[in-house]
Amino acid sequence: MIDFLSIVWNVDPVIFKIGPLTLRWYSILFVAGFPLGYWLFERFYKREGVDTKLLEPLLYALLIGTIVGARLGHCLFYEPSYYLSSEHWVEIFKPWKGGLASHGGAIGVMLAVWWYVHRYGKKNGFDMLWLFDRLVITVAFAGCFIRLGNLFNSEIYGDVTDLPWGFIFERRGETMPKHPTQIYEALSYLLLGLFLLWNYNHRLEKRYRGWFFGVFFIGCFGMRFLIEFIKEPQVGFEENMVLDMGQWLSIPFILAGIALLVYAYKKKIPAKRIEPEKTNYRPLPKEQREAQIKEAQKKKVKR
Repeated sequence: MIDFLSIVWNVDPVIFKIGPLTLRWYSILFVAGFPLGYWLFERFYKREGVDTKLLEPLLYALLIGTIVGARLGHCLFYEPSYYLSSEHWVEIFKPWKGGLASHGGAIGVMLAVWWYVHRYGKKNGFDMLWLFDRLVITVAFAGCFIRLGNLFNSEIYGDVTDLPWGFIFERRGETMPKHPTQIYEALSYLLLGLFLLWNYNHRLEKRYRGWFFGVFFIGCFGMRFLIEFIKEPQVGFEENMVLDMGQWLSIPFILAGIALLVYAYKKKIPAKRIEPEKTNYRPLPKEQREAQIKEAQKKKVKR
C-alpha cells in the first residue's frame, strides 16, 4: 500500500556534463535567486527614490556573503572535525562538492549588508534595517529555489511516512517513502515571500521599520524549527540530541525576530525611506572665497 501511494524520486541532479564542466539543477536554482532579487530591488529603489546604480555593489556583496557564509556555516556548524582536520581543510574551498548551511548564509548576508550600508547608506538616506526589510523579501523566494535544489539532489529529506506524497529517494538507496521536507520548506518560504511582498506593495505606509525583518525571522526559522522534527539527522552527532543543530541555530533567529517586532512598534519609524534633507547652500566662486579670506586677515592685522 505504501509503495502504491508513494512517489519514486530518481531524478539525475546533473543536467549535463562536458569534461570537467558539470551543470547541476541545484546550481541553477541557487543562482536563480540573485536575478530575481535584482529585479525586485530595482522596483524597491525606483519606488523610494534610491539611485539604481547602487544595485551592482549590493549584488556582488550579497553573492559573496551568501556563498562564503553558507559554506563556512556548514563546515563549522555541522562537520568541524572533518573540515578542520589537516587532511580535509582544503575541501572548505570546494562548495560544489555539497554542504551549504542556511544559517551560515544568513550571517554572511548580514555582514555583507553591514559593509554596504556603511559604504553607501548614510548619504543615500537608508540604514541597515531599511535594507533588511526589503532584502528578506527576496531571500524568502531564494530560499524556495534552494530547497527545490535540495530536492533535485535527493538530500535533506525527512523520516519515514505513510502519507500519499511520501518520496522514495532511490538515489540515496531508500526503499521506504520519506517526508519531502524540501518541498515543505520551499512552500513555506514561497508563502512567506508572497505575504511580505503583498505588505510592501499595499501596506508599506502603515508598517514600521524592522517589521518585515522581524516577521521574516519568525516565519522562516519558526517553520524551519518545526520541520526539523520530521527530518532525518544530517550528521551523526544529531542522533542523540533532543533538538538537532538546525533547531538550536534557529532559536536565536526566532528570538531576534520577536525583538525586532518589539523595536518596530516601540520606535514607530516609518518603513518607507525618508528622503534626505536637501540644502540650498551653494559654495561661493573661488575668487569670492579668496577675497573673503583676505578681508578677514586684514581685520585681524588691524586689531
